[in-house]
Amino acid sequence: MPQSKQLSDNTKVHRLRRISQLLDNAIPIPGTGYRIGIDPILGLLPGGGDTLGGLLSAYIVVEAARMGLPRKVIWQMVGNIVFDGVVGIVPVLGDFLDIGWKANVRNIALLEKYLHLTTRDRPGDKLFLIGLIILLTTIVIGFAVLTIMAINWLWDIFTK
Repeated sequence: MPQSKQLSDNTKVHRLRRISQLLDNAIPIPGTGYRIGIDPILGLLPGGGDTLGGLLSAYIVVEAARMGLPRKVIWQMVGNIVFDGVVGIVPVLGDFLDIGWKANVRNIALLEKYLHLTTRDRPGDKLFLIGLIILLTTIVIGFAVLTIMAINWLWDIFTK
């Protein structure tokens, strides 16, 4: 790997690691060795918080795809986001479960584990990247809509 590409990838990985840290591990819980991030806190804001967290999570996956990670690994990363989103649909309970799942930490671990297998300039990579961006955008917006629908459903149950 040329040194400039390696340096560029190292800079990207460092930036993505910082985003992951912010989302999943930024805040230490006093008296424990455990940390939480802003992702579950953002999730407490109905719809909008999950959307922002989802967009940042999707950004990590898109950057990993741009760096040329194998598609199999990219799909694992997408699966982590989907699981995080499915769990996050359940108001409050989903946020507590999200604290333990830490999809972004898992995705950075996958990125670091498979970074040496990156490939560049494969035919179809740009098309794959465009499709991935469309899919992730649809997933993030879909989970935001489902969250709002779940909150409306719960509101209707408790106010009737």
